[in-house]
Amino acid sequence: QVQLVESGGGLVQAGGSLRLSCAASGRTFSRYAMGWFRQAPGKEREFVSAITWSANTHYADSVKGRFTISRDNAKNTVYLQMNTLKPEDTALYYCAADGRPWGGIIARTYEYDYWGQGTQVTVSS
Repeated sequence: QVQLVESGGGLVQAGGSLRLSCAASGRTFSRYAMGWFRQAPGKEREFVSAITWSANTHYADSVKGRFTISRDNAKNTVYLQMNTLKPEDTALYYCAADGRPWGGIIARTYEYDYWGQGTQVTVSS
């Protein structure tokens, strides 16, 4: 059974930075694409960023140039470095994992098979 555990959320002022981590267990991490999504109160869950098994990356336009996704296969962990945070980045951030090995970039919630519980990011103005 695949398990994903996010950490690193918190309260930060606008313009600040946070680094989210997602620790994965239960299978060979390096073979699978991973993604980050977020959900603000009253809104649908939205795509933030994704990384393939070969470290190709993709970002939502709203975070491009500010957020960086990366992975450390030796630690079974994917990261989301968030810089120049804005109040509109406030949300519950979720890590997600593809159920198929060697896949490409996927940006839709229904394409991911496994989800973490989320970590809260709050950006004050």
